[in-house]
Amino acid sequence: MHSTPELDFRKSSYSGSGDNCVEVADLPTGAAVRDSKHVAEGHFVIPSREWAAFLDAVRDGGL
Repeated sequence: MHSTPELDFRKSSYSGSGDNCVEVADLPTGAAVRDSKHVAEGHFVIPSREWAAFLDAVRDGGL
């Protein structure tokens, strides 16, 4: 896990007003992902290729 407070994390607009979310921040080399309930625990990094594959699978209904 990494801890970088200067990243601009956001949650999906589909998450509603709940605090039980996964948040993502764009990185030049992919994306940073963290649990909104445990921000102090840091985040993990997903490389660009894997992040793109994940987003494609979500959009295609595969996940």
